[in-house]
Amino acid sequence: MLKFLLVVAVVGVVTYLAVRLMQRRLPGGGSPAPRRPLPGPKPKPRMVAPDDDEAFLRDLERKRRHPEDPDTPA
Repeated sequence: MLKFLLVVAVVGVVTYLAVRLMQRRLPGGGSPAPRRPLPGPKPKPRMVAPDDDEAFLRDLERKRRHPEDPDTPA
């Protein structure tokens, strides 16, 4: 039984080395080309709340002071 396991191990090593040698001889074989790092995730567009928008706040203040004016900016 020990001889059988030894033969299987030797055949496995020889097969591994043969396949490895064939891969290196093929075009593009061997170690892969170094990969460029992938770019990180793009930042999501920042949502601007209405209370952060100066034009919106200015318009609200104008409407509060002069409610009878039309919606045209001053």
